[in-house]
Amino acid sequence: MTDSILHLAGQLFKNGLRFQYLKRTGKPGRPQAVSIEITHHCIAKCVMCNIWKIPREVPILSIADWIRLLASDFFSDLRELDVTGGEPFLRKDLLDLFIGICELKQSNLKTLKSIAVTTNGFLTSRVLEYTEKILQRLGDKHIDLVMVCAMDAIGEIHEKIRNYKDAWLRVNKTIEGLKRLREKFPNLIIGLKTTILPVNVGELEDIAQYADSHGLFTIISPCIITKARYLNYDHADDLAFTREDIGKMISFYKSQRFRWSYHGDKLVQYLKTGTMRKPCSCGFNYFFVRSTGELYLCPLIDVGLGNIKDIPVRDLFFSERASHIRLKIGRYPECKQCTEPGLERYALFYEGFTYFSLLLKMGRKKFLQLHHHLGLDKYLN
Repeated sequence: MTDSILHLAGQLFKNGLRFQYLKRTGKPGRPQAVSIEITHHCIAKCVMCNIWKIPREVPILSIADWIRLLASDFFSDLRELDVTGGEPFLRKDLLDLFIGICELKQSNLKTLKSIAVTTNGFLTSRVLEYTEKILQRLGDKHIDLVMVCAMDAIGEIHEKIRNYKDAWLRVNKTIEGLKRLREKFPNLIIGLKTTILPVNVGELEDIAQYADSHGLFTIISPCIITKARYLNYDHADDLAFTREDIGKMISFYKSQRFRWSYHGDKLVQYLKTGTMRKPCSCGFNYFFVRSTGELYLCPLIDVGLGNIKDIPVRDLFFSERASHIRLKIGRYPECKQCTEPGLERYALFYEGFTYFSLLLKMGRKKFLQLHHHLGLDKYLN
């Protein structure tokens, strides 16, 4: 092994020892990845999500509130920020969030390496205008902008899922525009996020082919039923997969089309057994904040800690209630059904031992390809 891979292996092993201690005690580390739902407003009415049903009169945090949150020295080790919704580009003051982040980069956000924004891509002109202005701001801050466009099929099925006229044409036009921006801004990374449903389980190969032809990464995973993040527990029966659907997903995840080998292997095991087994670091180096300000250690577990407008984020994260939740992470019913790839990514480097074992199993070359594909270099000290 070269010096760099030895350094990586050594850090993974040390991370593993530290994480075992934290798991046993319920103590947290410092947040390295955080998801903020900056709005619950959305123009789509997706069949697998009820966020759009939240009444518009339910208050959301102001951009000033989000900046105050991120201004805490509590985020001195933050590497990734996930900006989601609803539809983030419905906020006309979205650029102000990035202006504030850029200002904080000089102080307590020195380790921030990437910001991901998830969009349905329907507001093409606004998405492209705002994205270009954001990229101009981030250029000298050494921060990547990861644009994740929701795409559940190529063509009419996507429109059916999103319940929005010309949904496919709009997101495709947005992606073409983002590709042009990528030619100007090397810190722009573009990908697709696909939620697998009974109606689109036969579309996965076409989505992967589209991604390959456009130079996009993919996040392709089965829909998650939860009372928390997606508020879609009432859709459980409608979104249930048949045995045939499960067979199609297994075939896809075993194919060369799916690049995220570790996630694919875990999903195949889950689809065969009905139980997910993988490391999770929710509450240790990651948490989620709802548009109202309510903080959750895991976005899928419907147990809030309190509101960041009422209680400092550090106090919420270090509370006895948070410690109690951390001790149970991995044993909640939601954990056994979790197919969320983002939570998996945040855990791999931090949990250490699982990722270290992958290095030994895969060998240097294949492991580094996976490591680069997952964008986990930002966690290496």
